[in-house]
Amino acid sequence: MKKRLSSLALLIVIGSVLNAQNVEFEEFDLDNGLHVILHQDNNAPIVTVGFMADVGGKDAGGDNNPERTGFAHFFEHLLASGATKNIEKGQWRKIRASRGGRGNANTSLDRTYYYQTFPSNNLEFALWMDSERLLHPIINQDAVDTQNEVVKEEKRSTYDNRPYGQFLFVTGENLFKVHPYRYKNIGDMDHLDAATLEEFQDYFNKYYVPNNLVLVIAGDIDIPKTKKMVNEYYSAIPKGEKIVRNFPKEEPILETKKVTTRDANIQIPGIIAAYRTPGFTERDAYIFNMVSTYLSDGKSSKLYKKIVDDKKMALQVGAINIDQKDYSIYALYALPSGDVGLNDLLAEIDEEIIKMQNELISEKDYQKLQNKIENQIVSTNSSIENIANALARYYLLYGDVNLINDQINIYQSITREEIQAAVKKYLNPNQRVEIEYLPETK
Repeated sequence: MKKRLSSLALLIVIGSVLNAQNVEFEEFDLDNGLHVILHQDNNAPIVTVGFMADVGGKDAGGDNNPERTGFAHFFEHLLASGATKNIEKGQWRKIRASRGGRGNANTSLDRTYYYQTFPSNNLEFALWMDSERLLHPIINQDAVDTQNEVVKEEKRSTYDNRPYGQFLFVTGENLFKVHPYRYKNIGDMDHLDAATLEEFQDYFNKYYVPNNLVLVIAGDIDIPKTKKMVNEYYSAIPKGEKIVRNFPKEEPILETKKVTTRDANIQIPGIIAAYRTPGFTERDAYIFNMVSTYLSDGKSSKLYKKIVDDKKMALQVGAINIDQKDYSIYALYALPSGDVGLNDLLAEIDEEIIKMQNELISEKDYQKLQNKIENQIVSTNSSIENIANALARYYLLYGDVNLINDQINIYQSITREEIQAAVKKYLNPNQRVEIEYLPETK
């Protein structure tokens, strides 16, 4: 009886936590096309103000120009801390910190996101700062030259001089031949150097317009007062032209492509098997998030336990689902231990994939997988900054803000049979690029 009561209590607690995760929000539009999402949570005196722009690394030079990559990432830096008409160069972070704020920005191939978090009594100040970089940014030659140097240093430290730093670049370049997902998100430094000031200004004027953005405000706010302030600070931003994209489609991969790449910063070789999978709005993309969790989330996962722990063939092994709007990337990778061959490692990984294709995962593993996914969602939605990001992302990229609440139901509805079917459909040797990632020879 005691055990039954304990189990019932646990279920009540879990149910309460999941119910508490339901995120309420309001949406409205300004006359200039800016979509606004408000989430009120008065539990702590903080507020996050952010905006997401429908522009990313795939929008090279504004017109899919392969000689002008990296523009979206460049603007991440310029607008995150650059000068404006009313904020002098080098003062952005100092002014923000003086009000107890913090902030950051990030760019993917699909979108760029900027956010700042302040004590909630500084909401109006946060809105002023945020709108200032959209209304009055200084995009002159000095600003361009300054940010170019910042980007170059980031590229050197994060990619060029870091072991396995070219992993994503090599994968994207070989999986995509015509779609701009083949571009490096950070761009080619020669492209940024060659671009004119007018090209940078045109890029801003094309993409950083209210009808190509979503503004999100989350935290300790008063809804009516916040709406009034949003209108005051953002309504003057002029509406832009509608952006039309006609990116070319990729032909299916029908036979294995083998690639060799070399990296002067590594001593241990690696193997990558990369597949092109559906974009993140498709149900199969959710399934592949589950597949990667099943295969390589933690030391008890299938690949790690088998290849690293039991057989001691690898120092590291994993599966990653890089979800993107038009096409996603599913990549399996491993670093060998000792003299283990890369082909032997790939064969061990394939053994697990074939097993998933031929057998349903066990009920126990399926339930463990569901629990992990639920915990990840609950954990993500426990932070105001994460909630703000999710609200903006689900609106801009998925077209459904309420996915912040519904995604858990999507995962719960995915069956073992669907997992098996997706692995059968997409993870076959003739559908992949095999990349041998080798040390530079002297």
